[in-house]
Amino acid sequence: MEVTAQMVQQATVIRCREVSRSDLPLHCPMPGEALWSSHPRVFLAVEEKGRVTCPYCGMEYVLKG
Repeated sequence: MEVTAQMVQQATVIRCREVSRSDLPLHCPMPGEALWSSHPRVFLAVEEKGRVTCPYCGMEYVLKG
């Protein structure tokens, strides 16, 4: 398989989303996510350290404040 520049660019995109306390309890995917990136809903404990990464898609969530 030939690796293209577009494939490398897509693989290196950092996915990060800021969330607020009103988004708690936090789960991924969040409402409004595109269907193509959907996976089983998983609840994430962002309150513990202020940031958490989804084990399914790699989206990083950072708690504001």
